Amino acid sequence: MKLTIAKAALLNAVQKVQNVVNIRTTVPVLSNAMIVASKDGVELTTTDLEVSVRCKAEATVHKAGQTTLPVKRLSGIVRELPDKDIVIEMGEGNTTTVECESSFFKIVGISADEFPPMPKPEGKFVYTMNQGVFREMLRKTSYAASTDETRFVLNGVLMSFKGGKLTMVATDGRRMAMVEYEVEFPKEAETDVILPTKAVNELLHTLGEEGDLKIQIAGTQALFEFGDLTMCSKLIDGTFPNFRQVIPSQGEARVTIEREGLLAALRRVSLLCTDKATATKLQFAKNRLTLTMSTPDIGEARETLPIKYAGREIKVAFNAEFIMDALKNLSNDEIHMELTDDLSPGVMKCDIPFLYVLMPMRIND
Repeated sequence: MKLTIAKAALLNAVQKVQNVVNIRTTVPVLSNAMIVASKDGVELTTTDLEVSVRCKAEATVHKAGQTTLPVKRLSGIVRELPDKDIVIEMGEGNTTTVECESSFFKIVGISADEFPPMPKPEGKFVYTMNQGVFREMLRKTSYAASTDETRFVLNGVLMSFKGGKLTMVATDGRRMAMVEYEVEFPKEAETDVILPTKAVNELLHTLGEEGDLKIQIAGTQALFEFGDLTMCSKLIDGTFPNFRQVIPSQGEARVTIEREGLLAALRRVSLLCTDKATATKLQFAKNRLTLTMSTPDIGEARETLPIKYAGREIKVAFNAEFIMDALKNLSNDEIHMELTDDLSPGVMKCDIPFLYVLMPMRIND
């Protein structure tokens, strides 16, 4: 194998595939990227056996071939090379040389025969979406996914293709984020699948703002194709809870709040939060919201904000971090909160098909 490739093209490909690699793996070849050179250019592939990512790059291939190289080491080398063409050539004994102007490296790799093949699920249907839309849907929901490994079906994002819409949902049992978008697909293509958090993070890292995204689902695998990249991920095996059951009916009070102002105020009062004290009290009165954070042995913080509200006074406590997670991932100028009392879930909405359910916290008044 011998090829010549621009530094920018190689660095782009390496950066898109390297995050999948687990540096603590007990299988040495899984620390490597599979490099395949052919008449069509070069492909780099990485996998942790759960998620696989392949990126194509333009290159002048002088001799076709394949090998695997430590991807983190290769990334570090390429990043420091001059912004010139790089020549990569495989020698004997799984050694590969990397040359760029006066720089020369010899890297010991592992035979390509030891690298596990990338799954090729071929779903009966292809769902086509805009990359930027899909990325935004993941961004608006994924933060609510559970990290508790004993609740494995919640360790990802539900993708529900039903009723001419893609509905994405994530929950950890204390809050739930949901967003919807209209997608064209036949009735027989309706399905529910749970995409694990690692795959979600890879898509957030690699999806662009424009261009088509093609999704295929086959058995326990999902395939995502966009631009120069292909990603395949195992799906979480299990049944996601009936999320629509936990969506409360419209609350008695509806409050309109300026998003950035609320986020800034929550950031300030949460400076007094500790691991054991995370509850922030929200007191809604006529056109005024008072945020209070009181922490034993530390002190108290209070913020007052103008709001659009003319109903009765309501006091309720929520985890400040949970509210901020949603606010940070929205871009709307205003958000709406629907509330009933201090023991009922609160609901956050905005002028897009987004909904966020928050369970209240009990605090001593």
